[in-house]
Amino acid sequence: MLLAFAFVFNTILVISAILIHYEVLFKLDRTLPRIAHLHSRYRVLIGVGVIFMTHVVEIWLFALGYFVTLQFPGMGELVGSSAGHGVFLDYVYFSFITFTTVGYGDFIAQGYVRYLTGVEALVGLLLVAWSASFLFIEMQKYWTDSRKLGAN
Repeated sequence: MLLAFAFVFNTILVISAILIHYEVLFKLDRTLPRIAHLHSRYRVLIGVGVIFMTHVVEIWLFALGYFVTLQFPGMGELVGSSAGHGVFLDYVYFSFITFTTVGYGDFIAQGYVRYLTGVEALVGLLLVAWSASFLFIEMQKYWTDSRKLGAN
């Protein structure tokens, strides 16, 4: 029963994170050309800032996922040294290092919650790569345009 809950809940978290990311990139793709009055490099900076904040929201979503999952007895626990700022902020910190695949090792997931850490690392890798690809394409569009304008 707990394994089924972990599978369903993790699937909901993954779909939510991917949909959030998709919608933000979709809106950025529509919005950045509309703010043509800004210099092209500022449009790229806006894109970077928005995508950074999107990653932060996704990380907090997974932190909320850890919080909910670990409320159920038998789902496991996070073992490690806490910074003393509260349990939820430990989940946020753990989510940051898992999403970015840094994995310092100062917290270790045990039990069914391990599946969430694996899924989050895979999703984080995917979404960071997606963001990098999007920004690369945007930089090619806007920086190429600004070079053409500067040459004239």
